[in-house]
Amino acid sequence: MILFWFRRDLRVTDNAGLYHALQDGKAVIPAFVFDENILNKLPKNDARVAFIHQRIARLHQTFSSLGSGVVAEKGNPLELIPKWCKAFGITAVYTNEDYEPYAQERDQAIAEKLKALNISFKTFKDQVLFAPNEVLKKDGTPYKVYTPYSRVWIAKMEEEGVPNYPSEEGLKNLHKYTPDPIPTLDEMGFEKGQHNIPEGASTKALMDAYEDTRNFPALDSTSRLGIHLRFGSISVRTLIAKARKSINNTFLKELVWREFFMQILWHYPHTTTSSFKPQYDRIAWRNTEEEFKKWCEGNTGYPLVDAGMRELNQTGFMHNRVRMLVGSFLCKHLLIDWRWGEAYFAEKLLDYEQASNVGNWQWVAGCGVDAAPYFRVFNPTEQVKKFDKDHEYIKKWVPEYQSLDYPSPIVEHKAARERCLATYKEALAT
Repeated sequence: MILFWFRRDLRVTDNAGLYHALQDGKAVIPAFVFDENILNKLPKNDARVAFIHQRIARLHQTFSSLGSGVVAEKGNPLELIPKWCKAFGITAVYTNEDYEPYAQERDQAIAEKLKALNISFKTFKDQVLFAPNEVLKKDGTPYKVYTPYSRVWIAKMEEEGVPNYPSEEGLKNLHKYTPDPIPTLDEMGFEKGQHNIPEGASTKALMDAYEDTRNFPALDSTSRLGIHLRFGSISVRTLIAKARKSINNTFLKELVWREFFMQILWHYPHTTTSSFKPQYDRIAWRNTEEEFKKWCEGNTGYPLVDAGMRELNQTGFMHNRVRMLVGSFLCKHLLIDWRWGEAYFAEKLLDYEQASNVGNWQWVAGCGVDAAPYFRVFNPTEQVKKFDKDHEYIKKWVPEYQSLDYPSPIVEHKAARERCLATYKEALAT
């Protein structure tokens, strides 16, 4: 009997690991661990936990209609996976690969535990088209610049194609049994999330218009698929196949960025806490807690920054163009450590994905791979003129804008820019 361990792949269709498990010839038991190592650090109303729970419930319902179900508990995977293997007489555990540092350590430990029980542990590539070691320079080292990486990635995709794994066709091979009900949110110490989860859109019309519309936050023109990619409720291969048919490759390139940052984190796991360019860890950050609080709350006196932060706090989402501005503002205008902002986004973003979050924060701070140069400091006022000239986005999230109730700017742009450049220069000169 085979145990298929769901993780960042919460779907029935085009699931590589599930497909291979169902094709193996043995009965398959689907399983999911509500990992206490992760959940115990989260607030009880975390919408992402509610989303995961909802997806597992859907899978359980689908499998129950076929006489099976998902075995699921909250606990430590290092204990639960071996426990289930012994209880069901499992000979092999199948799962899809996860490239984040915690997942890598966990899977290594699981593999060793299962090996001691004479149980094989088989992993499959599913959340990316190309694994972190599949797009490399000719000398075998990883790309550190996006553009050449993307060229090789796209050429490799065109040459090899985009596979599909029709896992939904093999469900007759699920083990027939009546599992216990999956634990409720309440039983796990959680409650319904504070945000609604967007369904997401992947229409050809959205992808065709993406190049022209993606930079304007007042337009509802982004896909909102981040959380679905993060937890695998949609197949990235399905999205790539659709994006290939678009009249431009702008949407496709966003998916390539995602894999670029994933391979950076996989090759350089220290970047979760340290700058990719180590000299940038010498920056004398001001780290003023009062100013950080105003940034978090959206009370900086810069309306586009404030609109973005309020959208994040109220919905769990922020438009990507605005993410770049608020990140740059925190690091460059306020001289607050990018790690503070990264941690805040990790807590608030529904679509939080460690590799992209770390990569993008280091990009705006100037300290990462292929980063914006440190002397590039976004002017928040000019950004309004370019991307929200009619103030539609600002008025939606900052209704008191242009009234006496709206605060004065927390810093003056020109002075903040000069302070930033002087601080960076001093750090990089030593």
